[in-house]
Amino acid sequence: MGPDVPLLNDYKQEFFLKRFPQTVLGGPRFKLGYCAPPYIYVNQIILFLTPWVLGGVGTLLYQLGIMKDYYTAALSGGLMFVTALILQMTNLYAKQKTVRVERMQIQNTLTDEDEFEFSSCVGSETVKFIIPGKKYIINTVFHSLLAGVLCGLGTWYLLPNRITLLYSNIGGTVMIFVFGWVTICIGEYSLIINTATETATFQALDTYEITALMRPFYIFVFIAVDLAHRFAVNTAILEQTNQILHIIFLFLPFLWAMGILPPLDALFLWGMEQLLEFGLGGSPMSSNTKLLVMFLISAGTAIASYFIPSTLGVILFMTGFGFILSLNLSEIGFAFKHTMISHLASSKSKNMHRGLRIQFGWREFIFYLTVLTFALIEASLLHQFAGFSSFSKASPQAIASYILIILLIIMWLLREIQRVYLFGVFRNPFYPKDVRTVTVFMEKQRRLMKVGVVRRILLTLVSPFAMIAFLSLDRSLQNLHSVSVCIGFTRIFRMVWQNTENALLDIVVVSIAQMLVFNPDLWWNRSLDTGIRLLLVGILRDRLLQFVSKLQFAIAILLTSWTEKKQRRKSTATLITLNVIFLPILLTFVAISALLSSPLLPLFTLPVFLIGFPRPIRSWPGPVGATACVCSDTVYYQQMVPSLAVALQSALAAGSLGLSLPGSHYLCRFQDRLMWILVLEKGFTYCGVNIKGLELQETSCHAAEAHRVDEIFEMAFEHQEHAKILSPNYHFGHILTPCTVLPVRLYSDARSVLSGIIDSHENLKHLKDDFIKVLVWMLVQYCYKKSKTLESPGNADKSKGGSFPENPHSGAVERSRPLREEDSFSVDTIEDWTDDSDIFDLEPSGRLKDRKEPGQLGTTPKVHLPIPGSVETRSQDVPQEMSPEDKLYRAVVLGLPAVDKGKQQEVLPQVEFSCCYSELLSIPEEWRTAPVPTSKVNEMRQRFPEEWYHFTLSQLDFFHLKEKPSNLLEDLMKDKALKDLYIHGVLSCCFGLFGLDNTVPAPSHVFRAYTGGIPWSVGLDWLTGKPELFQLALKAFRYTFKLMVDKASLGPVENFKELANYLEEYENDWYIGLVSDLEWQQAVLQEKPYLFSLGHDPNMGIYTGRVLTLQELLVQVGKLNDEAVRGQWANLSWELLYATNDDEERYSIQAHPVLLRNLTVQAADPPLGYPIYSSELLHLPLF
Repeated sequence: MGPDVPLLNDYKQEFFLKRFPQTVLGGPRFKLGYCAPPYIYVNQIILFLTPWVLGGVGTLLYQLGIMKDYYTAALSGGLMFVTALILQMTNLYAKQKTVRVERMQIQNTLTDEDEFEFSSCVGSETVKFIIPGKKYIINTVFHSLLAGVLCGLGTWYLLPNRITLLYSNIGGTVMIFVFGWVTICIGEYSLIINTATETATFQALDTYEITALMRPFYIFVFIAVDLAHRFAVNTAILEQTNQILHIIFLFLPFLWAMGILPPLDALFLWGMEQLLEFGLGGSPMSSNTKLLVMFLISAGTAIASYFIPSTLGVILFMTGFGFILSLNLSEIGFAFKHTMISHLASSKSKNMHRGLRIQFGWREFIFYLTVLTFALIEASLLHQFAGFSSFSKASPQAIASYILIILLIIMWLLREIQRVYLFGVFRNPFYPKDVRTVTVFMEKQRRLMKVGVVRRILLTLVSPFAMIAFLSLDRSLQNLHSVSVCIGFTRIFRMVWQNTENALLDIVVVSIAQMLVFNPDLWWNRSLDTGIRLLLVGILRDRLLQFVSKLQFAIAILLTSWTEKKQRRKSTATLITLNVIFLPILLTFVAISALLSSPLLPLFTLPVFLIGFPRPIRSWPGPVGATACVCSDTVYYQQMVPSLAVALQSALAAGSLGLSLPGSHYLCRFQDRLMWILVLEKGFTYCGVNIKGLELQETSCHAAEAHRVDEIFEMAFEHQEHAKILSPNYHFGHILTPCTVLPVRLYSDARSVLSGIIDSHENLKHLKDDFIKVLVWMLVQYCYKKSKTLESPGNADKSKGGSFPENPHSGAVERSRPLREEDSFSVDTIEDWTDDSDIFDLEPSGRLKDRKEPGQLGTTPKVHLPIPGSVETRSQDVPQEMSPEDKLYRAVVLGLPAVDKGKQQEVLPQVEFSCCYSELLSIPEEWRTAPVPTSKVNEMRQRFPEEWYHFTLSQLDFFHLKEKPSNLLEDLMKDKALKDLYIHGVLSCCFGLFGLDNTVPAPSHVFRAYTGGIPWSVGLDWLTGKPELFQLALKAFRYTFKLMVDKASLGPVENFKELANYLEEYENDWYIGLVSDLEWQQAVLQEKPYLFSLGHDPNMGIYTGRVLTLQELLVQVGKLNDEAVRGQWANLSWELLYATNDDEERYSIQAHPVLLRNLTVQAADPPLGYPIYSSELLHLPLF
């Protein structure tokens, strides 16, 4: 696709132009896709202005001095409530009136809007079109009541006298009164009449009609400030705030239309997350429930600390609860629950929970208890004996500051030295060069691993205790019952454990500021205690990092829109020029989005920047890992994720992935696999992540971006053997910065073309002989394993009915008549007919009865011995319950000649073994009934590999037999009857797979036999009637094909021992089959060491082999620009949920080698993204 692909197709453009004016005005539909009567528009205008009219009545009465202000508000609100109820009742009446008609209508699900046929100004269709109504009766009442309150308070808010008191300007009063009422009318219309689709959409579905409350909520926020100003004591800051908000109130429709103000669900989740992180020192949570619970507990802790009467008690309380709340409480609770169930519940419950991984045991409990004890002792002692001195260059707190500065520098260096690039710019000279194999990497990585261990100790144990020492010595803690102390110190005492690195940086910054600024009269020292200073520094640090990251993202879009030729559109030069001219506005947008911690939204990923609405750090509303576009390739991610999680655990603990915070994104690459990692929560010695797997079937866009990812990683890890020291990162500015490589146990995927092997006449000539050998080995192993359930020949006789079918007639078994050599595929093998059969009798009833009872296939049919010289007759009754398939089968053989039934079957004596133990290896009798001619049996006797058969028997040990003769194996080898059974069993399988001719199979036939797609034949029909034998034959053929490939690649097999080793290896360590098999996926999950599959490319006409090898290999990991991901996801949400631009070839999903636009879209949560795998929250212990 070219760069000038339309941003929206023609249909979506028309749809967007209809939807956006409706969003701006709050719901009125003035632009329809069809012609509507004028009264449709007039009615909407009247309903839109109704709140203004009702509020105007109250305003007029107040201005004339007839009523007081609160009475006018009550009057306007009451009128609006009654009006809203009447409108909702009108809608219900219209629905009931046309309910029968509606049930008869066939809705067209392909249209975005239904076309209404209007009959009159107040007709049913008109009412339903203008007032869609509410889904729930409770919302009908609640929204009507809310509309009345909104209108009443809005009247009070916009009283002209009140506005004049604020501004003392008639012109300003008129402007605020007019446009303020427009804002209220928009809010009322969306609440009562018709809720507009919001550009700020967080949830795909509005199940509980929360969207209608969004605009009234923001109006109530502005009114609440005005009410506070009215009833509170005269406060200058409240008055100034009220004046500013009255002006911003006029721009609320613009903010709603631009999607800057978040919907209510996103607003509350974002607000709790921000308060928990920056106000209470916690971490963002991976689910809404955990976020709410943690917020309430943390807020309760801060409030409780206010009422503690002693400073020592405050110190101990804050230190203890700060440590406890920073732990992984959900996993600790789960472990406790598991322990209680294990002790109290039944054995069934124990077995049910035994496979779960419990990461919290006695070792962790003792460790945490020890750390908590030492922290409490340190805090109490330091505060008691050295906590009353003021800060000076030689005070104890200053000494603790020096230690913290040194710790920060050391930990910062130890973190950077483990990454492949220093600061993302220069290559690290200490990082191993040309990393390709695990052994070489681990050998070169030893020194860096020691560095990681040192950093882990400093981070986990040394730094928190040093910071507690600094905080315990602070004089601000002497101020009891202070809100600022409770908030500030509760936050930092928890942050010391929850986010140690950032807490260390904040304390160092505050310490340096204290050392440089000793003036007690300065605002910094006079008005703020240490806790509030740390809070302000923490917010400033976070917003500054966000600003830099967002600015990098904006610059990357601006530059690549011109430098990347495939991204250069006709409008690119104009857009870049406008961004340069309005650079201050662009910087303001970036600053506001950083201040709100909301994504910077590039519209259609063009250099057109908007401020996205604030949302939780995980960007999506659904539970983590709940949905994914599962396919056959998902299994490869399921297999590798546990090993990848262990490797991530070590890398995060050592710091080789850089500063990982909630909201950090990482990209892992191995061969055709791409893993997207999102850090969701982090605390003391744990980290919660979500791992997603992207599709393996690469499209052109996916392949282009994956190729650029490979280039970046190869430049960083594989092409550095002759690079200069401190060589630059040639991909600096890309959203992906390489970090390190991780050893992960996974499958490597090797594909090869089998030309010269599968089409080699020499290889194909030996294929049948090898198949006979493999099948003999397979049958012997099958019977031997089956015999392990039997302890002796006596037991074998008792259980023969279950294992080996027993003939109910003494001394005789029934066997199908051997085919004549000249009619091997004669219809005589399908059905036999008697001379007395009626020509209209499609099939003898006896045959029907045999076919009707599949459960009897494993038993020997009943023998009917004819009277000599007579012709046997059968009943002509046709059963009523005949299936269509039976009728078709009967119709195929209609009109065949009659056959003398007396010659159909011959009576053979029962197989008599010379060795009494041969029955243990006997082939089931139903496997001996293949309709093959006697000449072919004799021919198979000559081809039968007797020496290989003897060698296979000699490898059996029969350890499961309690008593066995010493010459057991020799007797088995000498038993000719047993050998004849195997000859016939092998011949039956060869007959089913190859037929009875001796020609060399063609490559196409080999491929069909491997896949189980052989064309129908009599032999195959018999073989598939024995499912267990067919699976054995198919498995033996696949082993044979793999043996042919190995012989062609590694050389011929020298002896029987080597051949047996091959087959045992195939049996134990390989799965040989098809990628589409269910067993293939099971083998991957069971971590079979090797898997082999045969494939065919019909376009190129070649056969391919695919080998998966399980081994520990290096996975490359890079850190993504968090804000680039959030910005692209924000645009994706707007584009799909609001503009409904789901075109698979849209511009915003095309390949972008720098922004990785296509991969980023894939990694979004369904239904907007389409990862093929998404893990649940993975808790990684970091100690």
